[in-house]
Order: sequence, then structure tokens, then C-alpha cells
Amino acid sequence: MKKIITTTNAPAPIGPYSQAVQAGNFLFVSGQVAINPESGELNINNIDDETHQVMRNLKAVLLEAGLTFDNVVKSTIFLSDMGTFAQVNEIYGQYFTADFPARETVQVSVLPKNVNVEISVIAIVK
Repeated sequence: MKKIITTTNAPAPIGPYSQAVQAGNFLFVSGQVAINPESGELNINNIDDETHQVMRNLKAVLLEAGLTFDNVVKSTIFLSDMGTFAQVNEIYGQYFTADFPARETVQVSVLPKNVNVEISVIAIVK
């Protein structure tokens, strides 16, 4: 059985997908980009602001499901430029306290809305 998770505290999907889907003891959170859910505008002034907005969007979806970053077991980071890896990695790390999730980071040629970073996560529901 699957359960769809939706919150107004993260951007609405821009296509035929859900913000997150809970299947059994796992929550699959769709990739988030730096759209400010209040204004609907992209927050891409710089890679630091952009990454923080992505992480806030992920946090909002996790919270809607009753979870936190402590529940995340796997994440995927997509970058348009691997040259931003160190900055994104530093900010990403600020949202986790210990027992970091498994992760991969890949460079892609283009991301939705021409953003610089997109992150998706899988969390365990305890």
C-alpha cells in the first residue's frame, strides 16, 4: 500500500509526480529544487542560498510525513557543475547530525528550470 505525502510548505510538483510517497516503512521524496514555496520563485542567487532552499524543501516534506533528516537513509545529489560540490556538500552536511545516509553525487547536463542543484532522499519510517 502506498500513501501520498503532500505539503504546502514545499513547492508543488511541476509534473505528474508526488512530493513524496510512503511505501511500507520507506518514504521516497522526489527531487527538490530551489523553489520558494511561499513565492513560487526560484531562489538561485548563489549556490549557498540555492542549496539551503533545496534542503528546507526536503525538510518540509519529511516533516509532513512526521520524519526528520535523521530518518534519511539514502540521498542523491544532482549538480549542473561539479565545481560546486564542496559548497553544496558543506551546506548539505549542516542538516545531518550523525549516522549520515548513503549518497551519490552526479553531474548532469541540465536540471529542471535550469537550476544548479536537485536533491532527492529516501527515509525510513520508524
